[in-house]
Amino acid sequence: MTFVQLIDCRTSRLDEMNRLMDAWVEATRGKRTATHALVGKDRSDAAHVIEIVEFPSYEEAMRNSNLPETDKIFREMVALCDEMPTFTDLDVVRDEQLNLLAARAFFAAMGSMEPDRIGEHVTDDYVDHDPSYPHPVQGVAAVRDQYAGWRAAFDFGFRVDDQIAQDDRVCTRWMWLGRHKGEYLGIPASGQEVSMEGTTWQRFRDGRICEGWWSYDRAGLMEQLGVLGE
Repeated sequence: MTFVQLIDCRTSRLDEMNRLMDAWVEATRGKRTATHALVGKDRSDAAHVIEIVEFPSYEEAMRNSNLPETDKIFREMVALCDEMPTFTDLDVVRDEQLNLLAARAFFAAMGSMEPDRIGEHVTDDYVDHDPSYPHPVQGVAAVRDQYAGWRAAFDFGFRVDDQIAQDDRVCTRWMWLGRHKGEYLGIPASGQEVSMEGTTWQRFRDGRICEGWWSYDRAGLMEQLGVLGE
């Protein structure tokens, strides 16, 4: 179970605290078990600082605490504080990256969703960067036409294999599985079962996708359709 420790302190020496954190990161390289560290400053009280440190588990956090480097840095951190810091230990019981969930819902809907409903997932000013097109596709109407073209040529669905989220972006590694049922780039319907691997970066705004960057094995698809030689 993911474990988070909150370190609540008061200090007027935040710059020195940050340099101390940099020193700890360098000193524990290859040893530390912490996976994410975040420092926040109270907007209404500049001397009030909270550090949030994430670990894979409580046991890993204890192993990290027992490092000599951690003990040394802690003593130096206390010296920079106006009073003794307080610690809150939390077992994480819910952790949801909401944009990641929205991206997963988008891929789950592709292949069965009617083209008119694509606007539920993307913004009106959405921009799509797809290597199959010479220029970015802009606007929900243009993306709807693009999606309708794929739907006319293939019965398909996406299998999500991996996802990561950072800030307002989500990266999804996927497998596209389809059946060639209609004309595609001048190739008549063949009934051929086809597949493609790909990766998509998506940028979110207000819970919907506003920009996407696609990368996929189009040459492999054409080879499966008999256009390219072995």
